[in-house]
Amino acid sequence: MSVIFFLIPLSILFAVAFLFAFIWSVRSGQYEDTTTPSMRVLLDEKLAAKPTSAADNSPNSKLK
Repeated sequence: MSVIFFLIPLSILFAVAFLFAFIWSVRSGQYEDTTTPSMRVLLDEKLAAKPTSAADNSPNSKLK
């Protein structure tokens, strides 16, 4: 029974810590834009560097 007097305040302390962490993350803007990062992964192909010519990057061009 004495363990419960230790666990209840400990659980309240953890709950308050997570509440403060959540409030801090909301105030710092962590939840401002949740859809753009997931869409950026799908649309990132345009930003990738494209090779200038296919002959320069082929594995057989170095063997000639």
